[in-house]
Amino acid sequence: MKKGFVFGLVLVFGVVLLTTGCTKKDEAVASVAASATAAADPNAPVTLTVWCWDPNFNVYAMNEAVKIYQREKPNVTVNVLDITDIEQKITTALSAGETSDLPDIILNQDNSIQRFVQTYPDAYLPLNGKVDLSQFAEFKLDVGVYEGKNYGVPFDNGATATFLRRDIVEQAGFQVSDFNDITWDRFIELGKVVKEKTGVAMVSTVAGSSDFIMLMLQSAGKWFFDDQGKVFIKDNPAVVEAVKTYKALVDSGALLQAADWNAYIATLNNGTSASTIQGCWIIGSITPADDQAGKWAVVSTPRFASVESVNYSSQGGSGWMVFSSSKYPDIAMDLLNKTFAGSTELYETILPSSGAIGTWLPAADSPVYSEPHPFFGGQAIYEDLVGYASKVPRVKYGVYNYEARDAVGRAAAAVLQGASIETALDEAQKYVEFQIAE
Repeated sequence: MKKGFVFGLVLVFGVVLLTTGCTKKDEAVASVAASATAAADPNAPVTLTVWCWDPNFNVYAMNEAVKIYQREKPNVTVNVLDITDIEQKITTALSAGETSDLPDIILNQDNSIQRFVQTYPDAYLPLNGKVDLSQFAEFKLDVGVYEGKNYGVPFDNGATATFLRRDIVEQAGFQVSDFNDITWDRFIELGKVVKEKTGVAMVSTVAGSSDFIMLMLQSAGKWFFDDQGKVFIKDNPAVVEAVKTYKALVDSGALLQAADWNAYIATLNNGTSASTIQGCWIIGSITPADDQAGKWAVVSTPRFASVESVNYSSQGGSGWMVFSSSKYPDIAMDLLNKTFAGSTELYETILPSSGAIGTWLPAADSPVYSEPHPFFGGQAIYEDLVGYASKVPRVKYGVYNYEARDAVGRAAAAVLQGASIETALDEAQKYVEFQIAE
């Protein structure tokens, strides 16, 4: 075969590869080239993309972080996009192996970080050595750890509290302090009196929701899985006690079950509930009721009486992650390190405007966090909530967290309808084990 002919074949084959194949390799080469350019010239233009949700909360917070970062790195442009169906988009892209359209940074819910990292371990970059994670609340850090490496920069604080209508409990003859650092049994006793004397339910939640059960579990440092990741529902003392307590709340009349989320929020705004026990992000839904200004207070979360637990828990929350497909991973991590993991100014800015309470502990020393909140009767609620966050027990959510959460929620509903706790939780355990085995 003549050399010219061979050369021609090689040339044609190379063109075919460039146009129809080696897509992932080309993306990798382009990414390395872009990173090399940025490293060689620190002032070279760089564009990052961030996906998150909620324009008034997460999107706003990231945009404020970008403003701070651009003072040092004016060459970095960041496109912050409001994406409501983030988890669906990630799953679709990673399942298909198509990462070219993924952003550099993404916001992920705490209770699904483990699922994504364990399912797609090569899709995310560990942050160890690139981001200072030493000053965050331990329970928030733990949700992003997989095989000894940390993949999430904690953001919003999901620390729970009892948000209490001061005027209603005082009408029943109690003080706000009567509800602080108490057990669920005592909370139910007080709730019965409040309902009897005022006609108002002590607390409200969404019917069929497992929120109460989950925050009860975390206060005991337990979850639906054991330390080895095995399903731990039917014989888990904390799960049994949580379902029992939930039933007691309903049976006592202390708990008002709203039909849906909007109806639940309405119970807080129209005075049909004397409290809610929820993640601190609920503040944004409480404070719009101007007629209730000064009538609210914040105390700790109830704990179990018969199962070892504390008066602190968490509900919700999220963290920032960096995709391995990012063209500028070092810059993406530097942005997170110098803002969400290193800027008191950022937290001072976003707190008054959006109520976004972080879990970066140095922020609690800011005078902004210690300022009295007029809506809560002058109580320095942000300082208290950051303090709560530092005491929340750590738990492992696991890959099948959603399945377990929903299964236990259905079990609790069955118990309310007359099923035994043992039978209902046994069925929940079998369901989750079946899902894992498939």
